[in-house]
Amino acid sequence: MLHAQNQKEETIKRVTSIIDSSDNQNIVLEQFFNVNVALDSVWNAYTTEVGFESWATAIAEIDFKINGTIKTNYNKDGQIGDESTITLHILNYVPRHILTLQAELTSNFPAFMKEDEKDLYNMVIFEEMGPSQTKVTSYGIGYKNEEKYTSLLKFFIQGNEQSYLNLISYLETGKPSVK
Repeated sequence: MLHAQNQKEETIKRVTSIIDSSDNQNIVLEQFFNVNVALDSVWNAYTTEVGFESWATAIAEIDFKINGTIKTNYNKDGQIGDESTITLHILNYVPRHILTLQAELTSNFPAFMKEDEKDLYNMVIFEEMGPSQTKVTSYGIGYKNEEKYTSLLKFFIQGNEQSYLNLISYLETGKPSVK
């Protein structure tokens, strides 16, 4: 695989993460993996409450439509709407192919990210590689090419990779690797 001059690649098990800093102003975080299940299973894990709660968060409330939301809470004793709720806005989607999200940043995020909130997006692409294999590629876009973001991305990479490993494990074995 060829990478632009200013890219850094890190791999943990089955998930690959690439920080593309070839643009002088912005950074793109690309993360991808293959999972040995049909595309419909992966799509349902992202777009249904039961699916999302099986690998990503303890609690999920999903209004899956354009301009809908995915509201989540990592705290199993919490509830949707409390201060630890994370809201992802569903900007658009093409069924079984692409999903574009934008997070509503809470006070748990750094102030500099809150200032750039309107520029931060996540695009998730689903590709059927065969009847029982799907490739998922996530693009985190809108990060500024500044030291404070490159430091923060290390945290995001670690958390995202664990979440993706949970997804892979859930889809292939019926249980997440960590919950």
